[in-house]
Amino acid sequence: MEYRDYYKVLDVARSATGDEIKRAYRKLARKYHPDVSKEKNAEASFKEVQEAYEVLKDPEKRASYDQLGSQYGRGQQFQPPPGWQQGGFRHGQAGPDAGFSDFFSSLFGDNGGGFARAGQRPGRARTRGDDVRARLDLSLEEAYGGVSREVRLRGADGTERTLRVTVPAGVVSGQVIRLAGQGGPGPAGPGSLLLEVVIAPHRYFRLDGRDVSLDLPLAPWEAALGATVATPTLAGSVDLKVPPGARAGQKMRLRSRGLPGDPAGDQYVIFRVVLPPADSDEARAFYADMATRFPFDPRADLS
Repeated sequence: MEYRDYYKVLDVARSATGDEIKRAYRKLARKYHPDVSKEKNAEASFKEVQEAYEVLKDPEKRASYDQLGSQYGRGQQFQPPPGWQQGGFRHGQAGPDAGFSDFFSSLFGDNGGGFARAGQRPGRARTRGDDVRARLDLSLEEAYGGVSREVRLRGADGTERTLRVTVPAGVVSGQVIRLAGQGGPGPAGPGSLLLEVVIAPHRYFRLDGRDVSLDLPLAPWEAALGATVATPTLAGSVDLKVPPGARAGQKMRLRSRGLPGDPAGDQYVIFRVVLPPADSDEARAFYADMATRFPFDPRADLS
């Protein structure tokens, strides 16, 4: 049978997030829907898009599919890995993969996830191995852009193995990445590896879900007169226009400058007015002159 590259079908990267996959599917489903499309072979393309989305939208099916790696090219002849065979639904039967390709049916059994073990019969009670939990520490920059990481695991027998994990862009602290078939062994195949994402504190960004906050230091004259100030964001520096009369603690929002997602998070910039030090005779004289020139009482509201 021919190998199907589901990522190419949906025209997304292998590191695409669930939201990116969903948007790509909706776009292509509208393009090829047989009721409205005028594209050549629209019905066949629509079925191919549906099949790709059925796999990539489901974390367990996607993880099982990704175990095949990227060594196959679209249209190349494919054989399931040794020790595995087609199981579960067939063409024409009711079920989530009814009408899908032989390639799909050769990979996914009637439990809808992972490969089907050779010799299993549909409907037989089966017991998978235990799920294994582990912590995945990421920097905020890695969570923002996505990253490929090696994870080292130690088995109950003391043996170690290393897995390469593709972390999608926009993961948040507490999110669990499930890798089907990488957990403990069992009669019906191994369980899953559950990686809980922990994002390390950043030296100047603070994270709240997908939103980030940043304290932005301003000189007194920048706050009083207004200024354009280079401001860090996760995507790089932007020029922020500080309005005249800006106050300490005042907040501005930069839309969609937080972690990617649907919707993306925002970045909040909080102004912090920083006074120049009075560490010279000239500086002290300047402050003394200000005290006589400005009729300003910062504690007026307390009287």
